[in-house]
Amino acid sequence: MPNEQQHPNESELPETAVQLNHTAVYARDRQLSAEFLAVILGLKIGAPFGPFLPVDLGNGVTLDYYEKRDAPIQSQHYAFLVPDEQFDHMIARLEAVGVTYYADPSHTEPGHINRLFGGRGAYFDDPDGHNMEIMTRPYVRP
Repeated sequence: MPNEQQHPNESELPETAVQLNHTAVYARDRQLSAEFLAVILGLKIGAPFGPFLPVDLGNGVTLDYYEKRDAPIQSQHYAFLVPDEQFDHMIARLEAVGVTYYADPSHTEPGHINRLFGGRGAYFDDPDGHNMEIMTRPYVRP
């Protein structure tokens, strides 16, 4: 007899089996925004899938860019764990396209990086005002 306090789907998948597969990212121009991120991070854009234009992050997750032209786009935060040896290249790409990067999420320290958790990190806006973050070490959580 099943445990009555157990949620109906609780026994189907172990907790560690749950993974993010994709998320939609609103953009005024999906091509422009997807290309921007792909260039900065050194990634590839996938083939369009219906109204979505995916950027493959290399760990089985895609950011699926979706055009939203009829309403303002609410800024979101996206953080990317990047290889330490690629960090300087990403900063150089931001500089090459004239995008300011910051050491902090509030964008008060332009042109600086942070050194949180023994790594390096920076924040920057994408063409739609999403607050993007690159970091070489994951955050240490209590």
